[in-house]
Amino acid sequence: MGTNLNFSTRNFHLRNIGFISTRIAGIDGVSLEIEKWAEVLSQEGFNCFYFAGEVDRPEEVSYICDLAHFEHPEIVALNQKIFGVFHRSRETTDKIFQIKNKLKSALYKFRKKFGIDIIIPENALSIPLNIPLGIALTEFIAETQIPTIAHHHDFFWERDRFLINSCPDYIDQAFPPDLPSIQHVVINTLASRQLSYQAGISNTIIPNVYDFEKTPPHSTEVCARLKEDIGLHPDDLFILQPTRIVPRKRIERAIEIVHNLELSRPVLIISHPSGDEGDDYYQHIMEYAQQSGVEIIKIDHLIGSRKNHTQKPYTIADAYLCADLITYPSRYEGFGNAFLEAIYHKKPIVVNRYSIYVTDIEPKGFEVIAFEGFATRKIIAQIKRVLTDPLYRLKMTQKNFDLGKKFFSYDTLRKKLFSLISIFHQ
Repeated sequence: MGTNLNFSTRNFHLRNIGFISTRIAGIDGVSLEIEKWAEVLSQEGFNCFYFAGEVDRPEEVSYICDLAHFEHPEIVALNQKIFGVFHRSRETTDKIFQIKNKLKSALYKFRKKFGIDIIIPENALSIPLNIPLGIALTEFIAETQIPTIAHHHDFFWERDRFLINSCPDYIDQAFPPDLPSIQHVVINTLASRQLSYQAGISNTIIPNVYDFEKTPPHSTEVCARLKEDIGLHPDDLFILQPTRIVPRKRIERAIEIVHNLELSRPVLIISHPSGDEGDDYYQHIMEYAQQSGVEIIKIDHLIGSRKNHTQKPYTIADAYLCADLITYPSRYEGFGNAFLEAIYHKKPIVVNRYSIYVTDIEPKGFEVIAFEGFATRKIIAQIKRVLTDPLYRLKMTQKNFDLGKKFFSYDTLRKKLFSLISIFHQ
């Protein structure tokens, strides 16, 4: 649990860490990564606190500010007026600044309440889902010069829906800002190059990680109960799509894979909800599955994170535990939490060769079923072999686990975080 680094947190006077985001709850990638960073920091003696529009961490360490949430009605109304259009009215500008001032006041209160020494904005200075929050954070950092590790998972230039907007001034100012007290962190090499190119900002790459030091769980009882609860028979295959239902996940390819496996009961289980991009794609997926003869079973209403307080009966780890196969046909990923989760739980995974997989993951030597754009007959044959050859599957998944432990463990995160925090103590 400790570290072999040459310095100790006992020498650090900055000990209270404040995570700041629009939402810190559930099983989305940003919330899960916050949980991992907080776990590592807590192990090393830091105290972690949370600021967001929705927080599922303990009340005594949380500060909830409704306006920080990207789904707050006022933020949703603002986004409709500033994205997909080129002109911004004076009334919209005034509204942005009214909300920004409320959020900035809340940030000052958060800092005072918990004695925050270092803040870690999580995607709040990367994706402009909440423009007033980004501006408020930028001004707060500039005014206080508080040590900041800005953790960027996605940037606005990676999402088509943000490219046409009436707020380029705010995006240039705050997504991300270039201030002396900010250390910038990205999760892949392409983002690192783009941040340097687009904004001239130096940065550190910290990939997504998983706690490979822990033995993966095993429970036939949990599996049997979950399968029964979602209407699967004991001998039905549990093929898991562990993502949100948004277009870039390309769930059509997963449906085609299940269809082409020619199962007696073709079922695809989807663990996450639709997300923040509307319901049109969800409707498309359900219709496409029906046309393909594939049954979709959504289990997001049953799945929570380990720190979730909504009393959902299962965790995302339970879903992986039950899975016979993971489908991961995404067109684009910032890194690939689901990839690491599949590797950790020693499950075979079918993955589209998205750009970050090609540059940051594939060179490490993982043995997966990889396809380019669509699954051919050869790919389907490989999947069938994995599903029917236990020894082949065991060798594949153990090799992948060992590689995950080598390259994407908590130890990797710990060393990089300590290096960044040490800068603030010089």
